[in-house]
Amino acid sequence: MRGNHPQPVFYIPHGGGPCFFMEWNWGPADTWNSMADWLSSIAKTLPRKPRAILAVSAHWESPRLAVTANDNPSLIYDYYGFPPHTYKLQYPVRGDSAVAETVGELLLDHGLEVVQDLERGLDHGVFIPFKLIYPDADVPIVQLSLLSGLDPATHLAIGEALSPLREHGVLIVGSGLSSHNLSVMMDPEAELSGSEEFNDWMVKACAEPSRERSQSLINWLAAPAAREVHPREEHLLPLMVASGAGSGDHGHCVFRDQVMGATAVAIRFG
Repeated sequence: MRGNHPQPVFYIPHGGGPCFFMEWNWGPADTWNSMADWLSSIAKTLPRKPRAILAVSAHWESPRLAVTANDNPSLIYDYYGFPPHTYKLQYPVRGDSAVAETVGELLLDHGLEVVQDLERGLDHGVFIPFKLIYPDADVPIVQLSLLSGLDPATHLAIGEALSPLREHGVLIVGSGLSSHNLSVMMDPEAELSGSEEFNDWMVKACAEPSRERSQSLINWLAAPAAREVHPREEHLLPLMVASGAGSGDHGHCVFRDQVMGATAVAIRFG
C-alpha cells in the first residue's frame, strides 16, 4: 500500500561544475540562471520536508555498489579549471548512517550487494545542486554510486529496490545532465543538433506506464541521436535509478532549458 504522501523522485540536471557559484565565462553570463532558479524552487514542491536525501550522481562509479555511510561527509571538488574560490565552497551537510544501512538492506533483499563506504565524500553532482535546493544544509544526504558497466536494466532494478524509502520520508534524486557531449557543448560556436529530439524522446518515454517506460529506457540507444547526445551514458544512468524508484508513478517534465547549445530537462516521478 502506498502511503498518503510518499516523497516524489527526481532526475535533475546539476549544471557544469560549480557553475551556479561563479561568473560564467564559457558563454552568456546568464546561461545557468533558469536552472539555478528551478533547483532553488524544488523544496517547496514537496509534500513535506524529507527525513533525508538519497542522491545518485553521474560522478561516482564503482565496481561494487557503494553508499556513503559517514555521518559527516567531506566534499569532493571533482571539477577542473574553475576559479580558485570554487574549490573552497562549503556545504556542511550531515550524512545518515541509518539510512545508508537501510539502503544496504533493501538492495541485499534484491540480490544486490552494497559496500558501506566510510571514507568517500559528496561529489559536485550532489553538493553543488543541493547548495541551491537546501541552502541551509539541514537535510542529511547519503550518496549511492553507479555500478561500473552502466547497465540500464541493473540501475532500474536498483531504483525499484530503493522505492520503499519514499514511504519513510527519503527523497531520491538522480543527478546528471540529459545532454552530455562536452566536446560539442564546450564549443561556443557549436550546437548539439540531436539534443532536442533526444530529450523529446526521453520526456515521452518517462511518461509511459512503468513497464513500458523501463523497456524504453533499457533500449535508450535506439532513441534519436542517442550516442551523439551521450557519447558515454554516466549522466543518463541516474535517470534509470530515478525511474525505477518511481515505479507506479508516471514521470513528467518539470524543467526544460537550452544551455551551452543543448537541451536540459528534469523529470519528476510522483
